[in-house]
Amino acid sequence: MDAIDRKILNRLQQNARVSIKALANECFISSPTISARIHQMEKQGMIKNYYALIDYKKMGYHIKAYINLKVEPNDKQAFYNYIEKIPNVLECDCVSGEFAMLIKVIFESTELLDSFINELQRFGKTNTQIVFSTPVAVRGIPLT
Repeated sequence: MDAIDRKILNRLQQNARVSIKALANECFISSPTISARIHQMEKQGMIKNYYALIDYKKMGYHIKAYINLKVEPNDKQAFYNYIEKIPNVLECDCVSGEFAMLIKVIFESTELLDSFINELQRFGKTNTQIVFSTPVAVRGIPLT
């Protein structure tokens, strides 16, 4: 990966809908060359996906929370199968420490969050933090 690839990735992290033409102008290379570079980075797995970042509150999801879950190693596969099917789960990470999983969720209400936590507790102990505000939203990492 060279400086041009890093510049392309930085711009795509800011706006995945930036046009090929705009990228070509910014990088001082042709549009077909930009397209080829993007395709190559997709093929290599450096670019995994493109998505829209929506305002969940405007869509009715007013509760964002992080749930820590203590899962025994022999229960992890059953948990993975379960958690992949829950649409309110934005992200689930296997982490170090007392709790094995860190789950980022959104719900329309605290009642629905509570119901979900009750379901999760069949896999183990939980600890939940409800988000009050998000001073730093989802963003990419500047590549230099």
